[in-house]
Amino acid sequence: MNTDENTKKRPEANTDAADRDRAEKFFTKPVVVCIGAIICCILWGSAFPCVKIGYTLFSVDTEHVPSIILFAGLRFTLAGMLVVAFGSIRQKKILLPKAKNWWRVLLVCIFQAVAQYIFFYIGLAHVSGVKGSVLNGLGVFFTILCACFVFRTEKFNLVKLSGCVLGFGGVILINLGGDFTFEFTLLGEGFVILSGLSAAVAAGLVKIFSKHEDTAALCGWQFFIGGAALTAVGAGFGGRVDPTGAGAYFMLLYLALISSVAFTLQGYIVKYNPISRFAVYKSTNPLFGAVFSAIILGESEQLLSYYTVLAIILVCLGIFVINKFGEKNNVKLQKTGHF
Repeated sequence: MNTDENTKKRPEANTDAADRDRAEKFFTKPVVVCIGAIICCILWGSAFPCVKIGYTLFSVDTEHVPSIILFAGLRFTLAGMLVVAFGSIRQKKILLPKAKNWWRVLLVCIFQAVAQYIFFYIGLAHVSGVKGSVLNGLGVFFTILCACFVFRTEKFNLVKLSGCVLGFGGVILINLGGDFTFEFTLLGEGFVILSGLSAAVAAGLVKIFSKHEDTAALCGWQFFIGGAALTAVGAGFGGRVDPTGAGAYFMLLYLALISSVAFTLQGYIVKYNPISRFAVYKSTNPLFGAVFSAIILGESEQLLSYYTVLAIILVCLGIFVINKFGEKNNVKLQKTGHF
């Protein structure tokens, strides 16, 4: 009986192993990593102005936190539904995490769909799209710091320290006005930075947890649960949204696609590659965000500001330095197995 059962299980196990091997070969190709990461950054960059437009289309009072949370909840509930639906069609069965992995889904949910986007939505309502996109670029540095000191998958060195200094120099510059005053508020700049920190922790958790659970299931259900929780909290505390027409629903769908596509794609890339390999391409994230904000929101004056241009250069240069000169060390660590 045991022999028959093992025989029946072997073909399925062999198929799963073959699928994993094909996925690993595909997602470790440099061109796939490059194109996939840039697609993520383009989508994330477009989110900054689109969220602001979404506030207008849904008549969201940006001074009323519950309304902001409700709007975010609707977006991420829909994002989760899209990922789960696509995964279910692909696997020809309902996409569900293993029973033993629900705690992993919930932990990612806390940092990704709940904490990150509460900070992101509230923060973005109090800063410009250009400024928000550059500040959010700090998430790359937080990701590397978490990988070094929290998840211990990399070693911290002077190269990475210099890159972080460049990045924080960019943050200082983006906060400097023409009169050299430092403008910083907890609900604005502070929450955008905390959003990046939450995203960094979530990325580290996804890399670790995706070894035990299907990446699509992990990403889709954490979005759905987190989105439902945000929707309940926002509505429970009196949050209101009032869509102004068909364009509002199309914008909500696009925002949901940004989350579902970009975060799931990032999950697959990070699963099969070092986090730093993905992070090097995120140097384009603040650039795309600033450009989209300038074009869509008409913030061209701030984009062309001397301080903003220097800030973008420093943030991108910092990420480039960390990954370009730290890549050899990462490769050595992977080959020796010492992290």
